Formats: sequence, structure tokens, C-alpha cells
Amino acid sequence: STQIYIVLLMSSSSATTFTTTTSAFIRSLSSRSNNTKKARTIKRNVVRAQEQHDDVNEDGNEETNEETKKRSSSSRRSALINASAATLAMVIPSSFKTSSNSGSAFAASSSLSSNNENEFADAKSMQMLRREGEFSLTDEEWRERLSNAADTDPFAYQVLRKAATERPLSSPLYTEKRVGTYVCAGCENPLFSSETKYDSGTGWPSFYDHLPNAVTEVPDFSIMFLPRTETRCKRCQGHLGHSFEDGPKPTGIRYCMNGAALKFVPKDV
Repeated sequence: STQIYIVLLMSSSSATTFTTTTSAFIRSLSSRSNNTKKARTIKRNVVRAQEQHDDVNEDGNEETNEETKKRSSSSRRSALINASAATLAMVIPSSFKTSSNSGSAFAASSSLSSNNENEFADAKSMQMLRREGEFSLTDEEWRERLSNAADTDPFAYQVLRKAATERPLSSPLYTEKRVGTYVCAGCENPLFSSETKYDSGTGWPSFYDHLPNAVTEVPDFSIMFLPRTETRCKRCQGHLGHSFEDGPKPTGIRYCMNGAALKFVPKDV
């Protein structure tokens, strides 16, 4: 160890003060040295424990770090995709879309979920994402069904299956005054009663309520700065329009529907 010799000529009182200060300084240096030694000992113990843990992992008694990271990453991806499937209009790769030769859409989505449960949303979320309901057809079948029907609006396919919006005042159902029921143009599911229809002044058929268990409402972020609530037919998940909180009493909701997505069935029929 290094020895420091300091020779001072000073008064006895100054010498006493200097001696006290120097002693405290030396004790501080000694304490720091001891703390450094303790820190080094702790570090060596941590490294030794980590090496032992790695050895156990190599023997197969514990999960490896790589497996743990992979499982954690998979859980985060699963949570993110499930949340997105429930709220956003995501784009699904073509390899996951159901073709006309692939059989039931429900079976396809169920198979996708069971084979990739850590990577993709569950079957129900994927069905809603693809607009597949209890009544489900391929895209080609929908196009043929909605294009060839004599009593269906020519714009029905674009509205129901592609979520397009018709021009205001373009549907004859906007001025329909008869008593009856408005059904889905795609699957004929009863949706609205004429008793809840009113003139909203918007140019689209509007209702303040729907029939029980007739529609599904989901968040729509297709316009990023204008979040809306999309209204779909619950049976086929076809796009009907949107709902807004500016309707009349008693609900205060305005179901603003595309006439092309509806058919009117008079009460006497």
C-alpha cells in the first residue's frame, strides 16, 4: 500500500483539525474500497448463477431463453391482431381468402384459427373481418346473386359487399311511405319496421330503431379523422350504412341506411 507522509508546521489547534479531517478521509477511502470489493463479489455470484442456469437449460429441464422470447413475442402479436380484428378494417392476404372451390367459409376460418391460434384472431373475429355471417357465400356467388335479381338495386353488390355508399336521394326507398318491413337485399333478413322510419333530411332512408337481434354494429375507422359506427345485417354481415347519435326520441339514434342494401316488403304481402 502507498503511504503518504505529510509534514506540516502549524499551530496545535490547526494540527488537530487537520488530523481529524485526514482520518475521516482515510476511513472514506477504506469504505469505498470495501464497497467495491462487495460489488465485485456480487457480480461474480450473479455471473456464476447465470452460467448454472444456462447449463440447466441445455439439459432440457427449463425453457431456453430463445423459447421464452418466442412465446412472449407470439403472445403480443396475438393480442394485437385480436384487438385489430375487433375494431379495424384490416386487409387479409389473398392466401387466407376463401375461394369458390374451398368449401364452407366457416370451416376455412375455423381451420385457420386452430392451426395458427398463436398468430391469428379466433374464428369469430376473422368471420366478422371478412363479413361472413350465418348466411355466407363466396364473392362470386354474392356478385351473381345481387346482380341478377330483378327486384334488387344495381348498386346492391357494391354497397352490401364492398361497403360503398350510394348517392343521396338516389333510392326510391327514401320517400317510401307505406306500412311494412325493410329487409336485407342480400339475405332477406328483416331489419327495420316502417314504424321507426322518419325523414332525416339527409337523402338516405333513416330509422330511429331496428328490429330485435337484426343488426350488428361495429367500429368503422375507414376515415381516420372521423370514427363512425357501421351497421351490418347480422345474418350475412352485409354493409347497410352507419348509425349516429343525433336521432329522435326514444332512442336518440339515427340509422342512416343505403336504400340499395334494403328491400321493402309491404304489410299486405
